[in-house]
Amino acid sequence: MSDPDAHLLIVDDDERIRTLLQKFLVRNGFLVTAARDAAHARRILTGLDFDLIVLDIMMPGEDGIALTRSLRESSMTPILLLTARGETENRIEGLEAGADDYLAKPFEPKELLLRINAILRRMPEVDKTEVAPKVLNLGEIRYDLERGELWRGEELVRLTATESQLMRIFAAQAGEPVSRAKLVEDLGRDRGQAQERAVDVQITRLRRKIENDSKQPRYLQTVRGAGYMLAPD
Repeated sequence: MSDPDAHLLIVDDDERIRTLLQKFLVRNGFLVTAARDAAHARRILTGLDFDLIVLDIMMPGEDGIALTRSLRESSMTPILLLTARGETENRIEGLEAGADDYLAKPFEPKELLLRINAILRRMPEVDKTEVAPKVLNLGEIRYDLERGELWRGEELVRLTATESQLMRIFAAQAGEPVSRAKLVEDLGRDRGQAQERAVDVQITRLRRKIENDSKQPRYLQTVRGAGYMLAPD
């Protein structure tokens, strides 16, 4: 089921694809706004907030990778990249820029719908049933398990939807290694070496937000032969 309140921004320079996607997603319960290129998207984003952005990579002018990288400087709105590039390296480039997922063209509209809903489900929700928050301490970083929030002192550390889901997975099994295959499964991704490599990229990005030295991680450790482990204080 789609979230009827979710507002999506579609960014694609192909008017036919843009119109088809907009009609399809509206029929499936979403509010949808469309932009014809990165510049148009930027103008829309100055006045509206979105729950997710579906962004084509190959566009004239500023491409989808550059726009993703720029948006990540100030926004953690989930981004799903649409790409005609099938090579793993290009998909990895999109994830490194800050995208939450990617889908190669041509694709089945139903798969796009499934991926959008999967990303939206990974977005953190505030649980108000507990009065006292449960917190994991990672040096000067603290992670609020109930709210799914990462804090450095009084500053909220912005997490993408995928980074937030990874923190929830690791926090639930703190002190225990989690395999790359299990992370791929828990993230709702298809199995395979390419997806495991994509998880490695997400781990690298998450470490930059947790560790004092991401190249020598203290809290999000690599366990040789077993995967990754969150090791709080």
